[in-house]
Amino acid sequence: MKVTVKLIIIFILVAVGLVFIFKTQMNNTKGNQNNVENNVGVVPVTHASFILSWDELNIYVDPSMYKISKTDAFAGKPIPDAILFTDIHNDHFDVEILKTIAKEKTIIIAPQAVMEKIPEEMRANTLVMKNWEVMEKLGLKIEAIPMYNLPESAESYHPKGRGNGYVLEKSGARVYISGDTAGIPEMRNLKNIDMAFVAMNLPYTMGVEEAADAVLAFKPKQVYPYHYRTPEGFSNVAEFKELVNKGNPDIEVVQLEWYPK
Repeated sequence: MKVTVKLIIIFILVAVGLVFIFKTQMNNTKGNQNNVENNVGVVPVTHASFILSWDELNIYVDPSMYKISKTDAFAGKPIPDAILFTDIHNDHFDVEILKTIAKEKTIIIAPQAVMEKIPEEMRANTLVMKNWEVMEKLGLKIEAIPMYNLPESAESYHPKGRGNGYVLEKSGARVYISGDTAGIPEMRNLKNIDMAFVAMNLPYTMGVEEAADAVLAFKPKQVYPYHYRTPEGFSNVAEFKELVNKGNPDIEVVQLEWYPK
């Protein structure tokens, strides 16, 4: 009888240990998809491009094939209900990809500078948003957030007012997409963000230290480092995670594979 009790206790301890290991691996996954609270799934494509599957909606963000040779990255993916564009550069906007994935039901949301590059026949389905504008479409509340470089300059890669970051809100959940930006006051002052996608690639946006400091200021529940290819290689997202969790261990840093081999 004593042997049997000991075996049961050992079995329970092993089972608890396996559950802990599994959860830890899921929280730090670098796989191709991560499902989180609020029924939001994330499918990275490359660099700035990803798909949000939110309840019944499929939202494409900056669909592009930037610096990857896979021509079928969007093959087999669901038809987009909405496509969000943040800026005009080719790592965010690819007109050939847009023509391939956008269907009759697809709503395109973009700043004016991107609208000017969209083919004439697709403009009827395109809605232009300026910084700070808010609209509601498809059950989503969409707010355009400024994105720009610091210090501000007319010659900067991303001048203020040209591009948009976005905050998406649905069923009480809020998702922030930074676009190409520094750790600007508009980011630091965000409230109640459940998921944040934060770019970090000097000299085009910001370094990991500035990105971590900004994240610690607005305190999202989860943060996804993305858009981290640099001219020399890649930003150190492991260091970003370490800095964020050193400052606030309650913020979950989710690392996905944004650069397919």
